[in-house]
Amino acid sequence: MVPRPSADYDLVVVGGGINGAGIARDAAGRGLSTLLCERDDLGAHTSSASTKLIHGGLRYLEHFEFGMVRKALREREVLLRAAPHLIRPLRFVLPHGPGQRPAWMIWAGLFLYDRLAPRQLLEPSALLDLQHHPAGAALRPGTRRAFSYADGWVDDARLVVVNALDAAERGAHVRTRTECVQVRRIGAHWVALLRAPDGAQWEVRARALVNAAGPWSGRFLTQVAAQPKAPALRLIRGSHLVVPRLFDHADAYLLQNADGRVVFAIPYEGRYTLLGTTDVEHEGDPGSARVSPAEVDYLCRAANAYLRTAVTPADVVWSYTGVRPLLDDAAGNPSAITRDYRLELDGAGPPLLSVLGGKLTTYRKLAEEAVDIIAGRLSNTHGRWTAQACLPGGDLLGPSPSNEAVRGFPEWVRDLGGRYPWLPTALRQRYASAYGTRIHALLAGRRDLAALGPEIAPGLFAAEVEYLVREEWACSAEDILWRRTKLGLHLTLAQAEELAHWMTCQEEAAHGPLHPGP
Repeated sequence: MVPRPSADYDLVVVGGGINGAGIARDAAGRGLSTLLCERDDLGAHTSSASTKLIHGGLRYLEHFEFGMVRKALREREVLLRAAPHLIRPLRFVLPHGPGQRPAWMIWAGLFLYDRLAPRQLLEPSALLDLQHHPAGAALRPGTRRAFSYADGWVDDARLVVVNALDAAERGAHVRTRTECVQVRRIGAHWVALLRAPDGAQWEVRARALVNAAGPWSGRFLTQVAAQPKAPALRLIRGSHLVVPRLFDHADAYLLQNADGRVVFAIPYEGRYTLLGTTDVEHEGDPGSARVSPAEVDYLCRAANAYLRTAVTPADVVWSYTGVRPLLDDAAGNPSAITRDYRLELDGAGPPLLSVLGGKLTTYRKLAEEAVDIIAGRLSNTHGRWTAQACLPGGDLLGPSPSNEAVRGFPEWVRDLGGRYPWLPTALRQRYASAYGTRIHALLAGRRDLAALGPEIAPGLFAAEVEYLVREEWACSAEDILWRRTKLGLHLTLAQAEELAHWMTCQEEAAHGPLHPGP
């Protein structure tokens, strides 16, 4: 899974978040020899710290971002079909009462949201009577009506991984824990100096370079590529809280806050509710971002204004934050900054394309447009392909995306019980949702639970850990517990440490003391 890079590539992509992984996938599928390098783990930062939504962004209609919302709504359907195991429809309930946006304004926005792009998979918006709807029981007394609309939920970290996996299976080299420390133009090529965790360095050449370093993209340009000027970006911190489950039904809430922002309350991992997000200017290294006490208080107060079950900072079982690199459009309010993207091409010699801004939902379209630019400069005529291709694990009914695969996913999961009757129901559901059809690779040749090897931690067997290390670039317990899965939420510290110890022992037994490198 981790071959040593060759000396020459058509394209080097720097940054293993969702945009970098998507670009590497698209480029490899067009026949471009591609290297994707990431300093840390895939999706280790912003791309695994989202609100986990595939959506148009209802609130952006207030800022007249019709083009961006339309593009995102179109992509919502494309992605639902491409990865029905990772992305699922989710209904949102928007409680309405005095002092909020007028009902006519919300209904007009929802009317537009339903019609800006074709909608085949999601139910239309509706007006709800909370006295008779299950969502009403979880709300504080006094709220009698609400609006509902549908969007998509996604496992964001796994979405990054399956894009990188598809890139690798189409010929790309994917190098995690590999930092690009310097790039320079020499003749018709870029020469990139790469560094492994043990300090070993080596050079590769490429006909084109993509800067997909996310919140570090400006730093990459000025410090690594020695460009004279950084792009105009604003770094905005978005924080989230995970608390014990605040309601029993399967719908999410969109809560209108007194400051004009909205906060989501989303069912999460069965036992929990996810609250988010904030929009706070971030100063300093994006890697140092942490959820502040003020953000915790803000999200708790927003939830308590609507929900019967009160939440306090002491109830938070996990929190995370990501720094979003947004285009600086001079908006005073961070919430009003555009979530659209810009692709900046430096064509003075071998091309350098910088990816600026963007949101999770539009990553595929961004990647397509980025590779169009690069392909044009490299005389590649393969053409676009990703809109008609499933992501790894999403081919429930064959290689082509289909509405039937989205609608039929629950039945597909049930049918797995006939093929793997020995697999406990909860484990089968988790495997199916995480790996889709790749569950058959994970369980190949196994006939009973004992064949999965030792249960290193509750619900985590050796076979899955070995699969993630071998196939998905997992190198640490953190990679497995918080990005490849979310089992970290369900384990004690001692159980997590047992996994780390087990992985170290396995590595040393196979190769001696761990010496990562190319």
